[in-house]
Amino acid sequence: MVEIVARVISQKGVCQAGHRVGDEFIIGQETPAGMCSWAFHTLFPFAEVLQFGGSFPWEEDKDKTIVACPDPANPVVFELRRI
Repeated sequence: MVEIVARVISQKGVCQAGHRVGDEFIIGQETPAGMCSWAFHTLFPFAEVLQFGGSFPWEEDKDKTIVACPDPANPVVFELRRI
């Protein structure tokens, strides 16, 4: 299975899980250790698309996509990339 790295590229406000810019997590079939479960729940469908060879029409680089966690007051933005 292709693995996906989720890297924090932006964080505003106070992330309750303590995520910071530069944090990286490898996504497989389980929640990565230390990753907020809300963020994982949001990222997982996008990671699955990349894991199984799909891409997103709005991305120039077909090996990645950008996804934000669901907390609108304290957004953490992740780049998901096929590795």
